[in-house]
Amino acid sequence: MTRANERGGLNSNQIKLLAIAAMTLDHLTWTLFPGYSTEWFVILFHIIGRLTAPIMWFFVAEGYHYTHDVKKYAVRLFLLAAVSHFAYNFCFGIPFLPFQTTVFNQTGVVWSLAWGLVLLYVYDQKPWKSWQKVFITVIVCLITFPSDWSCIATMAILSIGTNRGNFKKQMTHMMLWTAMYAMVYFLFIDKIYALIQLCTCLTIPVLRLYNGKRGSCKGIGKLFYVYYPLHLFLCGVIRVLLWGTAFSTGAANGAG
Repeated sequence: MTRANERGGLNSNQIKLLAIAAMTLDHLTWTLFPGYSTEWFVILFHIIGRLTAPIMWFFVAEGYHYTHDVKKYAVRLFLLAAVSHFAYNFCFGIPFLPFQTTVFNQTGVVWSLAWGLVLLYVYDQKPWKSWQKVFITVIVCLITFPSDWSCIATMAILSIGTNRGNFKKQMTHMMLWTAMYAMVYFLFIDKIYALIQLCTCLTIPVLRLYNGKRGSCKGIGKLFYVYYPLHLFLCGVIRVLLWGTAFSTGAANGAG
């Protein structure tokens, strides 16, 4: 991080905008090319989309460190998760009531992000015993398992946040959790797309450039709260116009 500061690096706003662009490309690609297409350009677009999730994880952990009121931060994320649930499910043709098609991808990734923030708070409680923290972690993993990126997102946030200041350790843990997600994909969903999940490693050189600064614009965070559900809703409209169906009877694409 020191070297990034010396040469300017990238501030959080710039990195978040990159994540938003990659996310939009990824979700639009799922909308236009549903299923697990092996066209080279579709795979390329999904590879670019792998930049999004680790950036989200990283900045939830950073947000926890910098926030003046973690409870308000958590409330904002849970409210976004509630709103985004309907936008996410509409986007990918998943019934609003969960578990009617599969156990995977039943709600958006923000649900896991919010619980990742909760775990960071739990692990900061010094009087709590280790077994209590582990027990809560297991419960949170069960709660977040059906979401996009599953409990992997929650555990990645916890690992990144508890190893703050040690970038190598943060990224190593992030890739270990991603590898576990890729293994689930390989065994139960799609082998090619399992390998695509490992392209989260492309985020590492981007995050290495993070200079610890926010940037001059203070509204990027608020932009995400509006843009995330809005772009999902618009992708859902495109899906319905193209494919003429409100909900899919099959499993979710697994947009993570």
